[in-house]
Amino acid sequence: MFVGTVLRNCYKIVRLLGSGGFGDTYLAENLDLPGHPYCVVKHLKPRDPSPAVLQIARRLFESEAQVLYKLGHDNNQIPRLFAHFEEKGEFYLVQEFVEGRTYALTN
Repeated sequence: MFVGTVLRNCYKIVRLLGSGGFGDTYLAENLDLPGHPYCVVKHLKPRDPSPAVLQIARRLFESEAQVLYKLGHDNNQIPRLFAHFEEKGEFYLVQEFVEGRTYALTN
């Protein structure tokens, strides 16, 4: 995804925060709110676009969103879920951005 991309006419991608096996995580601006506060957009991309895999991915995505929503509202140590949506067979979670340092774990 490119810097400057706007998802759902609301979330403007600012920069890539990280990548993993299931997708990418971006810093974004919420264009719907005053001051355009930062948020985190997690872009989950199923590797297999077949309808059967997409159906399973959709079910797991909905389940994860429900858990994240509950955890984020029940515990102030977990970023809140602001939105979740699907576009073109790819899935997005939008969460609260918590500013801080990233620490690398070493063995």
